[in-house]
Amino acid sequence: MDATFRALADVSRRQLLDNLFARNGQTLGELCEGIDMTRQAVTKHLAILEEANLIATVWRGREKLHYLNPVPIHEISTRWIHKYERGPLRTLDELKKTLEEDGHD
Repeated sequence: MDATFRALADVSRRQLLDNLFARNGQTLGELCEGIDMTRQAVTKHLAILEEANLIATVWRGREKLHYLNPVPIHEISTRWIHKYERGPLRTLDELKKTLEEDGHD
């Protein structure tokens, strides 16, 4: 999980993940479009993302396609976010129901 957090710590890598979320299965050239980075920098960021298992690559002929792997992000969500938000979300849900009930009387 440390590699995942390190990979997600960089804004450029998060942008690449967002781009893959928007349209999965992009080539390096497609990922470079609209990003203010050199092709070499994008390649280095993609290698870090792949090492962290946040992306997977598939060769299609001579093209290398990059795909988002949401599993590590889901694991972070389950381990670090969901367990901390359950109590507050339950309280907010109860408050909402109470306010809705009071508004209908």
